[in-house]
Amino acid sequence: MSKHSQSVLQILNTHVEAAFSALDLPVEYGRVVVAGKPDIAPFQCNGALAAAKFAKKSPRDIAQAVVEKLENIADIAKADIGGPGFINLTPAQSLVHTRANGLAASETTGARHAEVTKKIIVDFGGPNVAKPMHVGHLRSSVIGDCLQRLLRFRGHDVVSDIHLGDWGLQMGHLITELKYEQPDLIYFNADITEGYPTTSPVDIDDLARLYPQASIKAKEDADRMVLSRTATSELQAGRAGYRALLNHFIEVSIIALKKDFGALGVNFDLWKGEAAVDPLIAPMVAKFKADGFAEESEGALIIRVAEDSDKKELPPLILISSAGAALYATTDLATIQDRRDTLNPDTILYVVDFGQSSHFEQVYRAAGKTGLFPKKDLEHIKFGTVNGTDGKRFRTRAGGVMRLSDLLSQAKDAATKRLDEAGLAADMDATERAEIARMVGLAAIKFSDLQNVRTTNYIFDLERFTSFEGKTGPYLLYAAVRIKSLLRKAEKMGVVVGEITPEADAEKKLVLTLDSFNRALANAEEKRMPHILCDHVYSLAQAFSKFYADCHILAPETPDTVKSSRLALAALTLRQLELGLDILGIEAPERM
Repeated sequence: MSKHSQSVLQILNTHVEAAFSALDLPVEYGRVVVAGKPDIAPFQCNGALAAAKFAKKSPRDIAQAVVEKLENIADIAKADIGGPGFINLTPAQSLVHTRANGLAASETTGARHAEVTKKIIVDFGGPNVAKPMHVGHLRSSVIGDCLQRLLRFRGHDVVSDIHLGDWGLQMGHLITELKYEQPDLIYFNADITEGYPTTSPVDIDDLARLYPQASIKAKEDADRMVLSRTATSELQAGRAGYRALLNHFIEVSIIALKKDFGALGVNFDLWKGEAAVDPLIAPMVAKFKADGFAEESEGALIIRVAEDSDKKELPPLILISSAGAALYATTDLATIQDRRDTLNPDTILYVVDFGQSSHFEQVYRAAGKTGLFPKKDLEHIKFGTVNGTDGKRFRTRAGGVMRLSDLLSQAKDAATKRLDEAGLAADMDATERAEIARMVGLAAIKFSDLQNVRTTNYIFDLERFTSFEGKTGPYLLYAAVRIKSLLRKAEKMGVVVGEITPEADAEKKLVLTLDSFNRALANAEEKRMPHILCDHVYSLAQAFSKFYADCHILAPETPDTVKSSRLALAALTLRQLELGLDILGIEAPERM
């Protein structure tokens, strides 16, 4: 990597590692990090403390020797010692100057592709056919979409799959309830095996009504449950009329789901479901049996996945139930086989909540044990729950599960109220104002979710999320809009961007914040943690706000060269801010 493409931190790191090496100390002790107290210096090296044990010297003596080696290095303005042996580092103004213009010249504002790129499948979404999307689908959708965007931006070949739930008992419920209401439909005549209508006998509203009706009846009546289970078995066995109905159910559900996901700004490359891999199940199970991995137990066919190192018992994976039915684990394994054979991925990510941890551990172990796919390349991207202010799972006031469309509508209404309170978008027509409210509401929901460490639960508070102050999506949108307004004003004044010559502290701090973009992306990718990118874009907005307050950009008394420099720095900030927001799945309006 050339020096021109390196960050300030990387360049300082090279110098400090060389100093440690020159003192016959391991280079890893020369690692430079962002300082914990940036008011003292923006960077520091803490390696002298660890090296002291290695060299049997005091940390301050080692730190002093390193500082002496760093004297007269043009990239370092100051290196001094703090505390028990911390080495505080301030980069030279010339280095910050050069790096600022390098970032401005970069199409991606300094972001680079990963050193090793892979073929990665991201499995997320997972809604069931015939069921409207609800708030429970929010986290998998938002986190999964952010990860696919991030991985693509980092240069990976990414394929996303919704993985529809279309092969379980709910299908039997739908078939039997539809038969109860319309028994004369051609699909229920077992003697007819072809020539079915191309138009579905039901729409999504029918499915949303039929499923809960059947589910309630089956819970209250054992005989009714038998009917649904029998229909499910006949469907999986290939009964033609039921397969034709399934195709109708899937088609109308996908149309509705695309509308819901579209409103959320989420897209998938593949719209496959469990039913798509049914032809693979029988030969896959037969191979597992032939290879000695599957065995019978109490009438079921299982794969034992427990390991001696397990701290708690992990039950066997059930391939085929005692009733002869394939289960979720079976279709998950068949899906892995399908992906392996058709897409040949290096890694498969499953963005699914913590509650499925045991299930996926069983599947991953079975895949690795049978040679289907390496266990180490199957990752469960776990996440916590969205809770209400009572600490329980977020629901409607009536106690039901909130539909996602209702949640988005509430967010838009809350955003409209916030715009009114702040006096924003007041001069716009109703159409533009409604569009801005939609964008603000969506930014509030997405950022509030993504900024949390994904493995934790969080409290859903729309009042707080839609605020234009604090660490919120609307605050970031306002920061972007403010820069856009500045650029429009500069254009009218005839001020153009020029070379960036950062001199004021706020300018330098903004440049160093911009310079940390690639690190944030790399860390977010490595840890599969979107909140790391959220932290960066928020820090960037804060650094710009400080710069905007401290450094007059278009004021009459500001020299023209300084205007052009500061305008270029503002334009660079906007580009990076919008890049970061786009990876988070958030779009900023042109004005408010």
